[in-house]
Amino acid sequence: MNSRSETRPRTAVGASPAAAGARGGPSPLLTPAQARRLVSRTLADLGPLRDSQVDDLLLVTSELVTNAHRHGGGLTSFGIAVGGDRVTVSVADASVEPPRHEPREGLRPGGFGWPIVLRLCREVSVDARPDGKTVHAAVTVDR
Repeated sequence: MNSRSETRPRTAVGASPAAAGARGGPSPLLTPAQARRLVSRTLADLGPLRDSQVDDLLLVTSELVTNAHRHGGGLTSFGIAVGGDRVTVSVADASVEPPRHEPREGLRPGGFGWPIVLRLCREVSVDARPDGKTVHAAVTVDR
């Protein structure tokens, strides 16, 4: 078992953690690039995957971590779990507000992240806590 997780994903997501650490304190992962590197290393350990599946997981990771920083009061933890035919990325932040899609108005930039996550993932769930939330996003992989 490797140690690449800062949160323990819910079992309801259907993935057993590839690694699990204790919650608490700020996440050592600060940027989307750092999170993508962690996901890439985990995926490399799984053996060959289709390029499109790797790309989907890396894009979902980037969007969720970016949203945690931009809209969620900052990233508080990050985890990745491998189980069966899916890989689940879990991103926690300090906001109690659930993710939402806001229609774009005029030339306002952004607004694509959450719809991208919903489109690419097999399953997405949000766990609310008094001090924030965790988004669990599972992408199907062929193993």
